[in-house]
Amino acid sequence: MRAVIFDLWNTIAEWPHGAWAEVRPRVAERLGLTPEEFDTRWYGEMADMRETGPIADVLAHFDLSPEAAEDVLELRRAVTRQGLVPVHGAAETIAELRSRGLRTGLITVCSEDVPRLWAETAFHGLFDAEVFSSSVGLRKPDPRIYGLALDQLDVPAVEAMFVGDGANEELAGAERVGMTAVMLERPGEEQPPWNGLRIRALPELLSLV
Repeated sequence: MRAVIFDLWNTIAEWPHGAWAEVRPRVAERLGLTPEEFDTRWYGEMADMRETGPIADVLAHFDLSPEAAEDVLELRRAVTRQGLVPVHGAAETIAELRSRGLRTGLITVCSEDVPRLWAETAFHGLFDAEVFSSSVGLRKPDPRIYGLALDQLDVPAVEAMFVGDGANEELAGAERVGMTAVMLERPGEEQPPWNGLRIRALPELLSLV
C-alpha cells in the first residue's frame, strides 16, 4: 500500500447527534417547517442538493430574509464545528502512516460547512488529498469521487486503501474502483453488510498496511 484514504463522519470524527437534535427544531422553525416536515425534506429531497453544492441553493427554496438565512447557516456551523474533532487514535494513526511514507487522503459526503471550517480544525494539514462532496458535486459511491482523491495522491487504486464505517455504500464503491476497503466497526451499532477487512479501532489499521 502507498496510500490510505479515510471517510470523515463516524470514522475519524463523530457527528454530534445530541447537539444537532437540540438545534434541529430551531432550524425547522426558521424555515417555516414543523420538525417532521424538516426531517422529511432535509434527509429526503434536500439531501443530495446540500451534499453536492452550496447550502444557499437549498435555502433558496424558502422565503427567507438574509438575516434568517445566515441564522440557519450559523446554527448548522456551530453543530458541525463541535463534531470536527479527531476521535481517539485518529490523529495518531494518520501521523504514523505518514511517518512510514504512506500518503493520506480524505473523501467525505458533507455539507459545505465542513470545508469552510476545515482550516480551523485539528484535521487541517493531516492529509495529502481532501475531497469534500459539496465542493466537487459528487457523493460516494460514485466512482469519480474516489478517482479525484487518487489523482490528487498520484497513486493507483490497487495501491490504495479506503477506511470507513460503511455508510453510503462507500466500501463497495471503493472496491469497485480497485481499492482495498476496510470497515471500521462501531461497537453497539448495527453494521451494514460487509464481507471484507474489518477493524475495531483505528490504530489496528497500522497492522494492515
